[in-house]
Amino acid sequence: MNPSQDKAHSISLMVANRPGVLVRISLVFSRRGYNIDSLVVSPTLDPSFSRMNIVARGNPTILGQIIMQLEKLVDVVQAKDHTNMNVVEKELALIKVNCTPEQRTEMLQLCDHFKAVTVDMTETSMVIQITGNTDKIDAMKSLSQKFEIIEYIRTGKVIMLRGEEKT
Repeated sequence: MNPSQDKAHSISLMVANRPGVLVRISLVFSRRGYNIDSLVVSPTLDPSFSRMNIVARGNPTILGQIIMQLEKLVDVVQAKDHTNMNVVEKELALIKVNCTPEQRTEMLQLCDHFKAVTVDMTETSMVIQITGNTDKIDAMKSLSQKFEIIEYIRTGKVIMLRGEEKT
């Protein structure tokens, strides 16, 4: 497989805040045989519009065609691939681990290293909240596995261009 086909592409869309918009956008991806790896939809300063951040993997040429198709949809104001651009990308994850009192110090040191915080603690478990880029969250998840991960949930990427230009 070509390495460029494996690369994750971060796409942002400004869309009208109306029912059915998400379905029409996801259909554009599914018709091309693309799976959406992550999707975040959030309000903007203007309640008439929403921002969508989509991460999908695949051939850059076909993703370019998908973006052109998205821009033709009535409810899409703007669609951009931000891959390899100067952006701020963040995710959030909650990780619940088995953690005995004897293991707690080690788990708290791991949290300290990754600047994660505990948001819940019982006698035998902890819920950790971590924010950051994909690699940081992947590393925290990997190192938490020695404590037996009970539950794991993760947001998609939120993306914003650096500087004065609007995403």
